[in-house]
Amino acid sequence: MLHTFAFNERSREQVTDARAKIYVLHENDEWTVHLTRRLEELHLPYELWHLDHGRIDLTETPPEGVFFSRMSASAHTRDHRYAPELTGAVLAWLEAYGRRVINGWRVLQLEVSKVNQYMAMKRHGIRAPHTVAAVGREDILQAADQFEGRPFITKHNRAGKGLGVQLFYSKAALKEYLDGSTYEPPVDGITLLQEYIQSPESYITRCEFIGGKFLYAVRVDTSEGFQLCPADACQIGDLFCPVGTEAPSRPKFQIIEGFADPILNQYEALLADCGIEVAGIEFIRDAQGEIYTYDINTNTNYNSDAEAAAGKYGMLAVAKFLGAELEKLQKVPSAAAQSAD
Repeated sequence: MLHTFAFNERSREQVTDARAKIYVLHENDEWTVHLTRRLEELHLPYELWHLDHGRIDLTETPPEGVFFSRMSASAHTRDHRYAPELTGAVLAWLEAYGRRVINGWRVLQLEVSKVNQYMAMKRHGIRAPHTVAAVGREDILQAADQFEGRPFITKHNRAGKGLGVQLFYSKAALKEYLDGSTYEPPVDGITLLQEYIQSPESYITRCEFIGGKFLYAVRVDTSEGFQLCPADACQIGDLFCPVGTEAPSRPKFQIIEGFADPILNQYEALLADCGIEVAGIEFIRDAQGEIYTYDINTNTNYNSDAEAAAGKYGMLAVAKFLGAELEKLQKVPSAAAQSAD
């Protein structure tokens, strides 16, 4: 049976029959091609759903398959303002009909809200920097009073790519920024003010998870700016760096051999609790070695140079994971056929 989701002109279909396949829900072709290459390398059937616009008949039954959401919180920066909302509707539809969904509706709510992420971290005893959420200019300024005498960072609640990340040393500097021409309001209206974590070195650590299990950790040099998207195609303008300004003497992205820390157990417990199967989690250490976790990215990307140097490949691992889930589905077709009848 053909599904009733209306594709736009940029959607690409690899297989035209009705067999179960892998469906990739996304809004960024540049971030998706690395996955499709791996799927083709493994000879796995797949179809892309580019969800910048479309329609769904909620009474129709979705196609059989494994559905993988790679929707991004930064979709609006690519003129796909309502792609996350449409994806949320599609995920709700798929889940109601019992389809195998990876990074489903609940996960999307975390992807588009750092507040939701921090509350999930709190439930699992994972320390985040002191953060205040505010809507409106006056409340943003009043929130700065909680960091009096200390530097702080602003960022967007619904972000990605380091959107809205600025470092301030005073409330007056924040006021000048809010009143200036470079201020960009967050798409959901929520601005976060967050304590500045002073690190002895200019780097953060990003831990990658596939199938809910740790794959590897990558060290990200932040000395030239807080530009943390590891995708090769990700081009981000200069931003204020919250961890220093020293010129880099090492690769920007470097996989850490043998990384191990008790925080990984907490991360895996959080992922299991929230139903997150593929993600990158970022943290920074202060001068005392304390870990502060500040981002869960459920639309994670991987840096090809770092992976080639280490001989570890995230997208290949994702493709193998998707293939294994498709194989499970094909072995037990009755489980995939359950619907909300």
